[in-house]
This record gives sequence, C-alpha cells and structure tokens, in this order.
Amino acid sequence: MDDETQSGDVYDKVNKWRSSVEAFLEKIPGLGGYIERENRRSADKLVRDAVAFRAEELVGRISEIQTVLVSEGQYEYLDDIERAVTKMRIFVDSVRTASYGYSSFFDNVQINEPELDQLYQYDMELMQGLDGMVSAIDNVNLSVGTDGLPASIRNLTARAQSLVDAFNNRQHLLTGL
Repeated sequence: MDDETQSGDVYDKVNKWRSSVEAFLEKIPGLGGYIERENRRSADKLVRDAVAFRAEELVGRISEIQTVLVSEGQYEYLDDIERAVTKMRIFVDSVRTASYGYSSFFDNVQINEPELDQLYQYDMELMQGLDGMVSAIDNVNLSVGTDGLPASIRNLTARAQSLVDAFNNRQHLLTGL
C-alpha cells in the first residue's frame, strides 16, 4: 500500500471518529451551543487576522508614497502622510491584540451568539473600510505633484482615523457586556 493510500485511510478514520465524537458531545445539554460558540470565536479570530494582514499591506503602500514624496522633493507633506501611517499602525496593533470573543464557562463576561454576530458584523465593516483606504491611497498616488495632494492626504488620514474609531466601537461592545 502506498503512502497516499495510507494517509487517505487515516484521514477517513479520523473524520469518522471526529464526527461520531461531535455527535455524542452535541447530545450533552448545552455543549452543542458551546461548540458552536467556539467555532464562531475561531471565525472571529480568522476574520480579524485577515483585516490586520490587509491593513499591514496598506501601511506598506502608504510608506511607498513617503518614498516617492522624498524622491520628488516634497518634504513638506511627509509629516502629514506620517499621521496616516501612524493611525494605520495603531489600527493594526489594536486588531491583532484585541480579545477575539473568547469566554470560558467561568469568566465574568459571557459572550454569546448574538454578541459574536455583532462582532462579526463590525469586522466585516472594517474590511469595507479597508476598501475605502485602497481608494484613498490610489487618490494620493495620483495626486503626487499636483495641487490636490494636501486634500488627498487629509482624506487618507481621516479614513485611517475612521478605521481606528470603528475598531474602538467594536471593543466597546465587548467591554459593555
């Protein structure tokens, strides 16, 4: 028997065992809901990791604009664009280090399905906010060397602040429980 066939057999056995264990555990009152909440918590963490990763990519794009401004001799805009970078770094750090909807049976704060649904909605809104950042970054790139550069940088900074504010609202949901 080759390795691929053996690994396929093992995989099938593990899946059958897992399914039977999960079916057994779901028969225990309250445990099925607990397992579902754990799955939602894991999904929440995955979504936030994706948000943070994408935001880090955007920080890199903004840093590239700083390099272009230096090469173009437009030093007067470096402090302004650095404010946007700083806000985005604060956002990334906040997203990466935030609680991800976990609570055990013994925690003072219990996060249940409705709250997890709200957290998921906040995270999806953050992804949409990142789409807005992409547009703002593109606009700054197009504005380098034009009179529209200061306004495009202000817009970029405002969008970065909006992301920070939106994430803070998410955290208020957790602390308000």
